[in-house]
Amino acid sequence: MSTIDRITATRRPEGKAAGYQAWQDLFFLHWPVPHEALRPLVPPELELDAFDGQAWVGLVPFAMRTIRPWRWWPRALAFDFLETNLRTYVHVAGRDPGVYFFSLEASSWLAVRAARALWSLPYHHARMSMTRAGDRVDYTTTRRAGGATLHLEASVGAPLGPQAPDSLEFFLFERYLLHTVGRGRLLTGQVHHTPYPVHAATVHRCEQTLDRAAGLDLSGPPPLTHFAPGVTVDMFALRPHGASPALG
Repeated sequence: MSTIDRITATRRPEGKAAGYQAWQDLFFLHWPVPHEALRPLVPPELELDAFDGQAWVGLVPFAMRTIRPWRWWPRALAFDFLETNLRTYVHVAGRDPGVYFFSLEASSWLAVRAARALWSLPYHHARMSMTRAGDRVDYTTTRRAGGATLHLEASVGAPLGPQAPDSLEFFLFERYLLHTVGRGRLLTGQVHHTPYPVHAATVHRCEQTLDRAAGLDLSGPPPLTHFAPGVTVDMFALRPHGASPALG
């Protein structure tokens, strides 16, 4: 393991949040991917983050609830949509471990437009559905332009308890920074929430083409699958990397 500081980003930044939302019914599907397959797909400003020398790609379908995109947004007008993100894990010169998104699917056209404009993130509008019966969840998405798909059937298992900071689960889940390149520079956004209450999970069906749409090859079922019932999230404004989150 490296000596990257993985704790500082978990602490809430000073200042007021820019917006609020809740993430619910999250599945975390993970595949190990060779560095040489990932490196050409990640901006040169970012370095691949690895656990014991292994890089990972995650596919995360979930529900976005009670979204207030700005702190002045009335609670009565909060809205919901479904999202799926395809991501890998990165850092900036040995600091600020976070995520880099290859793509994000959203069922809200308005959310797609806003996220592309305000966050420089590769969102795509998609037809999406999620149904839950007991511990069994069925989740589907089809991108409206291009047709990339995901069909996941999975069941929720027992809670795993708190994740040790040196564990693979902490490495994969406890990510509070996102990095993207837009407006000709490296940009960073930050979120804050309590640690995920992680559960075991079992995949019964996982068919997807989101990987190929991003230039990846995630063959076979995911070797690692987990579930989290949800967290409430404070969002901090996107900023040039290195600037204070409070500037937003």
